[in-house]
Amino acid sequence: TLKAAGKETIYVPATAMYPNTTNGCAALAQVELATDGTRPELKVLDFDKDSDEFAQFAVAFPKSWNEGTVTFQAFFTATSTDTGTTAWGLSGVSLSDNGDLNTAFGTTVVATAKAHSGTSNDLDVTAESGNVTISNAAVDEYVFFNIMRDVSADNQSGDARLIGIQIFFTTDAANDA
Repeated sequence: TLKAAGKETIYVPATAMYPNTTNGCAALAQVELATDGTRPELKVLDFDKDSDEFAQFAVAFPKSWNEGTVTFQAFFTATSTDTGTTAWGLSGVSLSDNGDLNTAFGTTVVATAKAHSGTSNDLDVTAESGNVTISNAAVDEYVFFNIMRDVSADNQSGDARLIGIQIFFTTDAANDA
């Protein structure tokens, strides 16, 4: 069986992310949903309802990546019973060997705001975002991402707890040879 080039995914959990120094979300927290050990515990980053907050992570895409745009879905929850929406945005920048790490992210793309179910700690998954252009994208590079809660595009009255994101990218080769 041969692998075909095409759309692929990478899941990035909140445990692989870190709050920005300026306007960062809360530090990684472990949330126990039941004290009897019979339910999942979550590792989350809490994003405030009152201002845009940010976290970062990095990915080294496979050589088979076509260096094109990516899309994403956010996995999150809220402890509130509010049915308000939460909007997540993503931007990225790609850097090569000897590249200047002090390089700006590309334009942030915000996925359609997702309404919370109204039940505390229900899982919410956004629709797939529009295309995110990664600045300086090229093969064999390290890609930094900036994830944010865009409070101007949502109305959730509580903190949004990011569990992780799924990144969709396209390959143009069957392997990384």
